[in-house]
Amino acid sequence: MKKFLQLIVIITVLCSCSKDAYEKGEGKYSLMRGDFAEAIVNSSKQVTGIITDDGDEFTLTVPYTAKWVTTADTTYRCMLYYNKMADKAEVLSMGQVPCVGITPLSKFDHRLVTDPVKFESTWMSKSGRYLNLSLLLKTGVTDDSTAVQNLAIVSDTVITHPDNKRIRHLILHHDQANVPEYYSTPVYISIPTQRIDADSVRISINSYSGEVEAKHRIR
Repeated sequence: MKKFLQLIVIITVLCSCSKDAYEKGEGKYSLMRGDFAEAIVNSSKQVTGIITDDGDEFTLTVPYTAKWVTTADTTYRCMLYYNKMADKAEVLSMGQVPCVGITPLSKFDHRLVTDPVKFESTWMSKSGRYLNLSLLLKTGVTDDSTAVQNLAIVSDTVITHPDNKRIRHLILHHDQANVPEYYSTPVYISIPTQRIDADSVRISINSYSGEVEAKHRIR
């Protein structure tokens, strides 16, 4: 089963602010915060509330809509910038963060490729619900319409210790696929920890500086 993330689809450009935008006092950006969160979508495909990774819950001052919000009555993973106003949030920018599945190596129906990425960090959300990856991918403009980078999370082994604690080993599949490597683009990925189905996890990432192995306890 094909479970690639095609970068033409998933790269989300979040708005940034120059130094001049951070005004003193009560300017538009003086209360701005940035958080990873779950976006709560109503029956009209509008985001009406958020639950941040710190566990804070807010309703939105104005319902939020976007092209990537395509399913009603669901929850999306997102990165957002917002002004905090008591129990409400004024959204300044919101971008979807892909939640990826895990494919066993035995069922991965493509050649496993580990082209390098720029590794930023991995971390567990405070709630323990997500393992997050921050990467920089080398990209560039090309006339080759078939040049689309692909990402996937592949599981190659699960080790069970005598105390029945299980460690799952994951590999970041990254196929550069002839995309030029001119400049870096930030990409965030979240893995729901319930899909890891183990007590701890190790994820191997091939970076331009060599292989990185990140380790995290799930429970």
